[in-house]
Amino acid sequence: MACGGLKKYSDTDKNGLINKEGIMEYEIVKATESDRNEILSLYKMQLGREYCPWDEDYPSNETIDFDLSRDALFVMKSEGKIKAAISIEKDEDVENLECWDKKLNPSGELARLAVHPDEQNKGLARIMLNFGMEELKRRGYTGIHFLVNKLNIKAIRSYEIFGFNIVGECHMFDQDFYCYEKSFKEYGLE
Repeated sequence: MACGGLKKYSDTDKNGLINKEGIMEYEIVKATESDRNEILSLYKMQLGREYCPWDEDYPSNETIDFDLSRDALFVMKSEGKIKAAISIEKDEDVENLECWDKKLNPSGELARLAVHPDEQNKGLARIMLNFGMEELKRRGYTGIHFLVNKLNIKAIRSYEIFGFNIVGECHMFDQDFYCYEKSFKEYGLE
């Protein structure tokens, strides 16, 4: 897939991603400025949900600005509505944590995975993670790493399915995190 290109899907077997006609069509595309309000709304819908560590200040319009400026924000759309979002993160403080395997450099980071509350538990987070990993690989990264809030049990269970390794723990942004990492070779994306 070319950067910013359109990747269309038609699923009948991805854990309930089926519409009334038996098929849910969706596309994962690079977010644009016109998606801003819907993305911010999606982020705000996560507030107060069990295990969600986000607050009124994060993520914000400034976060969206940063992601858009780097072509690093992607959305899943179906019938013209955003169902999920994920970002490729660039955070030097996270990059400089000692727990990351130096053999995986360069390693990319995914962040701000959000799924519309009405669409949760249908496999969309898994699809977005797969897309994010494919995009990181396309950009030349050899592995993936990310932080998961220690209280976010739902996310921790999801990442276990992918076989990510917990390689450390850290305290950043006034929160305690597990540090997850995986080689694309190990994941079969070499």
